[in-house]
Amino acid sequence: MKKTLVILLALFNVGVSMAKENSSLDDFGRITLNTFISDELNLPKDAKRILETKLTQIASNQGMGGNSANPRFIITASVNILSKDIISGPPMMIAQNLSLTIYIADAIEQKVYSSSTIELKGVGTNEDKAFITAFKKINPRHPELEILLKESKEKIIAFYDSQCDFIMKEADGLLSREKYEEAIYNLSLVPEVCKECYVKCYEKIGEVYQKKIDSECLSILTKANGMWSSKATSDNALLIADVLSEINPNASCSTDANSLIQDIERKLRADEKARWDFKMKQYDDQLNFEKERMRIAEEKSIRDDEMRERQSSRDFEVDKLRVDAYREVASEYARNQPKKVTYNNFIR
Repeated sequence: MKKTLVILLALFNVGVSMAKENSSLDDFGRITLNTFISDELNLPKDAKRILETKLTQIASNQGMGGNSANPRFIITASVNILSKDIISGPPMMIAQNLSLTIYIADAIEQKVYSSSTIELKGVGTNEDKAFITAFKKINPRHPELEILLKESKEKIIAFYDSQCDFIMKEADGLLSREKYEEAIYNLSLVPEVCKECYVKCYEKIGEVYQKKIDSECLSILTKANGMWSSKATSDNALLIADVLSEINPNASCSTDANSLIQDIERKLRADEKARWDFKMKQYDDQLNFEKERMRIAEEKSIRDDEMRERQSSRDFEVDKLRVDAYREVASEYARNQPKKVTYNNFIR
């Protein structure tokens, strides 16, 4: 075991998932830490697993655990052996005194925010078991570790506050290149506790999201118009209905889509309209479903309170729907990224 304090994150697949398929959308808008233990520590497999679990518990106790879609921030550790003694048996036992340093770091900027060192003692019939018994003694609620997480959280918030203008500028650049999903993803990573920056990013996400669905709508509508122009038949009309069903009801060109639908209906013979009507019912059902969701959201929180409180509740529910829609785009973008993240070296 190395006794120097080294955190090596070079050319390693750290096993941090960008976002698991079943990860909660709530991971966006929160500060979350990815648990990472470098293979350079050469820890026994079972001991490494226990240490990873303890680090995850430490983060979770401060509300910073979860399946983070943001691989930037990590909770990691280094281990130094202070002493190792062999205790004669039978059975022969190995006693190890360890120095465990836990870090909260920005693994992209290679910057350690905070660290805390605790000493542990483990005894076992072999070195592996000595590590295991030592790591089991880690108290995730140790006061020093709670301070470590709180200090790191404040520094991460300060990071976002200081980077807000850059984040917005970067989003504008992605928007100009029509990289809508990436822009929404990056903006969604700003935690809600960074109130001023979060509000700015939320407003920008709304702009990007609208351009995204408008762009998609135009593309779909162009495809549908081309299909109808090339082959104005009832069979093709049914295929066009499937294409048009992909249009977001809130897209600006949805009225043009409805105009195309009306044009197709006018040209279809009466005996061909039955299948078309069925497809259009599916389209209308989807449209009405989205409208009903918004209506329910607007009415959900109406109680017998004063009118201003009713308006506030309605706004909250509608905003929640919007946030969920934005975060679904961000989550889908994250799911489509490489599952492994490679970090550069940094040594402390």
